[in-house]
Amino acid sequence: MSLHRVARFADVAQDRGLEVQIGDCKIVLLRVAGQLRAFQGECPHAGAPLAEGALCHGRLICPWHKAAFRAEDGALCEPPALDSLKRYPLELRGDEIWVDDQPLPNTHVPGLDDQRSFVIVGSGAAGTACAAALREKGFGGQIVMIDREPDAGYDRTVLSKFVLSGETPPQQIPPLRDDDFYREQHVNRVSGTVIALDAQTCTLHLADGRTLNYSAAVLATGATPNALELPGADLPQVFVLRSRAHAGQIMKIARPGQRAVIIGDSFIALECASSLRQHGLDVTVLARHAIPFVTQFGEAVGKAILALHEENGVKFIVDHPAREITGDGKVEAVLLDNGLRLSADLVLAGIGVRPATEAFASLPLENDQSIRVDAGMGVTDNLWAIGDIATFPLNGQPRRIEHWRLAQQHARIAAANMLGADEHYLDVPYFWTWHFGRNYDYLGHAGQWDAIEFMGDPEQPPFIGLFGANGLVVAAVACEQERAMALLAERMKQPLPMEEAWRLIRAVS
Repeated sequence: MSLHRVARFADVAQDRGLEVQIGDCKIVLLRVAGQLRAFQGECPHAGAPLAEGALCHGRLICPWHKAAFRAEDGALCEPPALDSLKRYPLELRGDEIWVDDQPLPNTHVPGLDDQRSFVIVGSGAAGTACAAALREKGFGGQIVMIDREPDAGYDRTVLSKFVLSGETPPQQIPPLRDDDFYREQHVNRVSGTVIALDAQTCTLHLADGRTLNYSAAVLATGATPNALELPGADLPQVFVLRSRAHAGQIMKIARPGQRAVIIGDSFIALECASSLRQHGLDVTVLARHAIPFVTQFGEAVGKAILALHEENGVKFIVDHPAREITGDGKVEAVLLDNGLRLSADLVLAGIGVRPATEAFASLPLENDQSIRVDAGMGVTDNLWAIGDIATFPLNGQPRRIEHWRLAQQHARIAAANMLGADEHYLDVPYFWTWHFGRNYDYLGHAGQWDAIEFMGDPEQPPFIGLFGANGLVVAAVACEQERAMALLAERMKQPLPMEEAWRLIRAVS
């Protein structure tokens, strides 16, 4: 053991971590019930500095994407991280803190002594998180992951945010897990398409004729982008964005100076507008709403994001939908219902998605073709559904929410329940959206509210806004308020009065 003096006891606050460094090794020090702990200083998901996060209810919450770790031992509590924190040996000598730069060994390798076979259909955010959670929780049986994409299991969130801007080449999209994980954890990846499910016999049928029997199965097939139903929508320069392949196709033809027409004003649509504009294209958005995201973020934040886009050269046309895409073998223009002709080199549709449940017609489906699950993500005996395809109870109401992190929360609940637990979804939905270098965080899922209060100006970040109903916080939106939002991600799991929320925010801002 080689210990290094890094700080004094008094340097470590009780409500946040302290980052120290030994050579190139970044470490965060925490004070937990009067005891000190030393963990890796960067979040294992995307490298966020954990010292800039928050400590709440015995958890350390990442400032960027709200992964949560148990402060006592660094154990993973909430995604999008898939790993617990590395812990470092620490000694307190008087008031001086000494830390080893070599982490304690990770001895968590479950024995393969279980005869059961668990099958995960889909290897995106939800499926990968489920496989990781099963091994983390000690499952020693066979895990089979089936996906149509042979190289699935990558971070789809970067597609609209960073790939279309040219910052991240499609082939460099980070995997959710590297090949070593699947090999060391004995996860069998199968490339194939599930076309039918027999829940009574616990059998999955694949397009190539293979069948797989399971002891338990998780359906995590995600969503399929809605395609345009217009004359000319089959031209080769008309795109949707869901996969690495889609992004690669777009980037093969997207060049600075070209003209892009984006149909729709969804989060994906406007993130694509931001990215393509940053890549140098001329961008026009055909929007359904005069103010984007007003249903989620409210009018003030929606107007601020609209202004940000317009300041950066994005043009908006509202209430005049596309009638036809014209061109002789390639896209040349988009015709609107008012007769306006927009010259275009490419068209991108961001008009929502639908649950990818075509293979599960034998199950009772909701009107939107999603699968109704209980609070533990269960469908029927030995079968669970998670992520974009699942309609689940949230605050007593059935909801289907298309959030990356929430899909991973579903996955951890399903994994625990597959192993005999009785966990329910009791968390706070969270997502983030990226526009021209600004990241907007959103917590909660507020269908309605009776008050919106702000600290700061949405037009000039940093700011944070709270949505209230009957005096309680039902949602929060912010830009450049990472620590406050990290704190709320944990604290909003219990009823939180607006006044108390503002006291907490002011204490950490």
